[in-house]
Amino acid sequence: MKEFLQVLRRFVPPYKKYIVLTVVFNLLSALLNIFSFATLIPILQILFKTDGGVRADHLMALGSGDLKDVLSNNANFYVQQIIDSVGATNTLLIIGAFLAFATFLKTGAYFLSAAALIPVRTGVVRDIRNQLYRKITSLHLGFFSEERKGDIIARMTGDVQEIDNSIMSSLEMLFKNPILIIIYFATLIFVSWQLTLFTIIFVPIFGWFMGLVGRKLKAQSMRAQSLWSDTMSQVEETLGGLRIIKAFTAEEKMNARFDKVNSAYRDDLTRVNTRQAMAHPMSEFLGTVMIIIVLWFGGTLVLRANPVITGPTFIYYLVILYSIINPLKDFSKASYNIPKGLASMERVDKILMAEPEIVDKPNPVHINAFEHEIEFRHVSFAYNDSKTENGEPHWVLKDINLKIPKGKTVALVGQSGGGKSTLVDLIPRYYDIQKGEILIDGINIRDLALHDLRSLIGNVNQEAILFNDTFYNNITFGVENATKEEVVRAAKIANAYDFIMESEKGFDTNIGDRGGRLSGGQRQRISIARAILKNPPILILDEATSALDTESERLVQDALYKLMKTRTTIAIAHRLSTIRNSDEICVLHEGQIV
Repeated sequence: MKEFLQVLRRFVPPYKKYIVLTVVFNLLSALLNIFSFATLIPILQILFKTDGGVRADHLMALGSGDLKDVLSNNANFYVQQIIDSVGATNTLLIIGAFLAFATFLKTGAYFLSAAALIPVRTGVVRDIRNQLYRKITSLHLGFFSEERKGDIIARMTGDVQEIDNSIMSSLEMLFKNPILIIIYFATLIFVSWQLTLFTIIFVPIFGWFMGLVGRKLKAQSMRAQSLWSDTMSQVEETLGGLRIIKAFTAEEKMNARFDKVNSAYRDDLTRVNTRQAMAHPMSEFLGTVMIIIVLWFGGTLVLRANPVITGPTFIYYLVILYSIINPLKDFSKASYNIPKGLASMERVDKILMAEPEIVDKPNPVHINAFEHEIEFRHVSFAYNDSKTENGEPHWVLKDINLKIPKGKTVALVGQSGGGKSTLVDLIPRYYDIQKGEILIDGINIRDLALHDLRSLIGNVNQEAILFNDTFYNNITFGVENATKEEVVRAAKIANAYDFIMESEKGFDTNIGDRGGRLSGGQRQRISIARAILKNPPILILDEATSALDTESERLVQDALYKLMKTRTTIAIAHRLSTIRNSDEICVLHEGQIV
């Protein structure tokens, strides 16, 4: 319960006004329920003409006797007046109409209490997803090299949905059931404290049985959600590698691999749901046993020579007692549901509580232009999880010293795995170095505001990273308030204008998932147009033409040449065409400039 309340404290406060409304309507619903069922007493007295009937000769003033006797006497007096006026049959109709009206008000209040909680449920789930997405975009790239994409997707979908189904669905229980239990319990004591004292003995036993079954549910739910992540990871891998799967005729192998994980998930889910399904039958059985025991004990009080409680009042007592059992059942269901949601919350918190490693220092230096040079000064770098056999860091870069003056083009060449891509990833601070420093205009990049630093840099990568959107929105990505003329100019410089205009809707044509409707050269030219529109003073080219055919390479190379003019460029390349216009060529071998 403590973990459940902590989750609510984190996410529910923005919706306090809805919580107040639901509490007010639940109070109203409970009070109306008590008064509507109270009409059963005169109805039963009229129907069965029980001893004493409903006769009361006079009204009693409050304080002239026991409160219960005063209320009972005065209710009987008014009912007797109506019987004397219109007869017993019509009185039944009048009382029935009052019962119907009170029930209408009660159900209306219940609806309003439930409706007031809907914005809380939907809002909290939206907030959790928003927080997850913001956290994903704020975390350093190293975090995602250790996590599987499918697992992260599973946490944003399956786990957040489980939080909604388990924790958020229990909000109604939290803000309704305690109110109902308190008001109904007070009514039971008021009607017969002897019966209520006897009943209380069984409630803790009832709760203990329910808790006994639900204790292992959280651990099983954690395991099931983990297997769901494995399932999503395999789906994500399959979609990404479908071409290879078909090329190597590995469909059956992948099907068997997926079935293994999917069946394990099914087995765990079966155990969790079987245990959960036990909640309703068990609470139903225990509730019935409790009613039978109370019926026996209450019967002894009614059938005495001097009855402690009348028959109609005892029936009213049983109705209220049965009403209190439903909220108790809901608590028992929650004892099953909430652990499942808490297990999912733990998995979501692994992302929400992750600390970004690349952050601005307090009071960072702000710059809006690049004036002089980029300098690598004795830079050494190793990835966090990369160690040698003796436990030492596996240095990807070792004691790099390099100056790149403004306006110059420096090409990085060398064998694969030599550290070229790592070196350029350090300039925008995708990773932080362990030794040395990187300076821009003499300022350590750790001292610069991240937004300012990355605003100075444009990237064109080997794989053009595009989004499932239009040409226009892909080119203007990250550039606010760009005009149509500027977008057209960027497309023309990137040699992309012609094929864009030949498409169905021109700049408003959707290019598909990751630009799947375009050729490799077209994707690359859109990515260059995006960099041209951003107009950064520093340009990083990571093997921008290595995957292209000769004709596409010529067009892309021409676009790159236009882009590189007047800019400081660091280019990684394996082709001579990319580096022949460079001012300096640095050969990297095993993490060193040789």
